Amino acid sequence: LDLPEVSLVAILDADKEGFLRSARSLTQTAGRAARNLNGKVIMYADTVTNSMQMTINETNRRREKQLQYNAEMGITPAQIVRKTGTILAGLSKKGVSVKAYIEPVHSDIAADPVIKYMNHEALVKAIETTRKKMEKAASELDFIEAARFRDEIAGLQKLLKGQLKQ
Repeated sequence: LDLPEVSLVAILDADKEGFLRSARSLTQTAGRAARNLNGKVIMYADTVTNSMQMTINETNRRREKQLQYNAEMGITPAQIVRKTGTILAGLSKKGVSVKAYIEPVHSDIAADPVIKYMNHEALVKAIETTRKKMEKAASELDFIEAARFRDEIAGLQKLLKGQLKQ
């Protein structure tokens, strides 16, 4: 997880030893704030555990090493500013089209006057067409649109069952 904009990391129950409170996990979690110029880490705990102390010591060691390197090389730290779209840009480079999500306004399939008067064969065909659209949307990783098509299929199937009862 690369989140350079994180300026505050709060670790709750840091004194509870376990998988996510080991020295390694605490160091990795605290490292999220290390990329930010004004990054801070707050560990909430009743006592300082061995894992916490190891994390604090390692963080201080790395900070000293970085400050020494910066002084030797004449580097002045600067905040990383990442554009919002860069995370999704990686997907588009892999051939996945990325679209901005805008909440669509869709009416219920049952409200469509044409659907109510479709015969059995037309409803079956509409279900199959919608299923293909759903699969295409899912293959393009457009899960919101795929879910909309899934709901549309459910509505069409409900109408189809209603026709069969008559």
